Amino acid sequence: MTRTVTLVLVEPDGTVLGQAEPFEADVPWWQEVGGFGRDVQVLRLLGADLPAPPGGHVTYLAEVTGGFPGQINPTSPYEVGPHPLRAAYAEVGGPAASIEWATALAPGTTAQQKRTWNLSAIWRLDDKDGHPVAWLKQVPRFFAHEAYALRMVAAVAPHLVPELIADGEHGRMLLAHAPGEDRYGAGPELCAEIAAAFHPIQAHFAADPALLAGIPDARLEVAPFARVAEPHYATIPGLQRLIDDLPARFAAIAECGLPDTLVHGDLHPGNARTDDQGRLTIMDWGDCTYGNPVFDILRLTDGRTGGFAPHDETLAAWADRWKQTVPGCDPLRAAELMRPVAPLRSALIYATFLENIEPSEWPYHAADVPERLAAAVAETIP
Repeated sequence: MTRTVTLVLVEPDGTVLGQAEPFEADVPWWQEVGGFGRDVQVLRLLGADLPAPPGGHVTYLAEVTGGFPGQINPTSPYEVGPHPLRAAYAEVGGPAASIEWATALAPGTTAQQKRTWNLSAIWRLDDKDGHPVAWLKQVPRFFAHEAYALRMVAAVAPHLVPELIADGEHGRMLLAHAPGEDRYGAGPELCAEIAAAFHPIQAHFAADPALLAGIPDARLEVAPFARVAEPHYATIPGLQRLIDDLPARFAAIAECGLPDTLVHGDLHPGNARTDDQGRLTIMDWGDCTYGNPVFDILRLTDGRTGGFAPHDETLAAWADRWKQTVPGCDPLRAAELMRPVAPLRSALIYATFLENIEPSEWPYHAADVPERLAAAVAETIP
């Protein structure tokens, strides 16, 4: 699958120059914008010919901070005016201001744009020899708690999170470079390592939940799930029954005795880095909440547990740790009950994104809401 890119170019004073000639990107994922040009900063998505990523023909607004070497068509059909939900880094001048802030804290570095979309913008800061020194990450308002979360976890397990060098206004964070590689597609051995490393963190905050006061509260309540699901009752058979049964399901989950605690929210191998020294770093804490720890183990095992049979080593080890931490609890029963709730929670998260981003970027998430609601119903079918 390929992605063809068209850039609508704008100058730092806001003047729209027009459209550049289309080109083929190296990867199909829409948020990946590295290598689009040394003097080009991609601001945001303007449109796409597919309803959802990846691939297709994608158009972005990009600020030209120097000379543009290619041909420019001086007309463009896209509206590039203001929007109240736009992130600061997606505004004209936003990337330049953030890079200036970061390079002042890391002198002698240059910033290379790597990613931008409605959930974050990321630049790598390299030294004069091209070696990575730090990362500039900027997040929208609804992820403003990420810097707080990094400090909070670092106070307990500093080795497990990237070092937060500084944070600033408009969701800016300067993070020390974490050695190693992102582990997308890693197998059960790494998943087991992540689960084992994360358990002491969750046990710590379960024992002192007052420390989570700055983290979004996602403890189980029916109303948020019902609000997101109701518009889809007519098109997704079985969804209303699932929602109607949630009070009884949530009561049964509570009876399992697992305490609410810090939930990473997107705990999968791709959000972990490892190196040849055995160091493990868990990345991307913007989705973290105060809620049920089952969500993380379900995300980490990603369906491999099937019916949650005890022979699944990762899940069984996770359950044993919680039994030792909270004697008398029933983690495997909680995981079984939570199976349809996990995709419901994903639908709720995607719906929240849509409520907080401008319409031109809805294609990133719009298809995910009904897909996850349908997946929740599928989890209730024997």
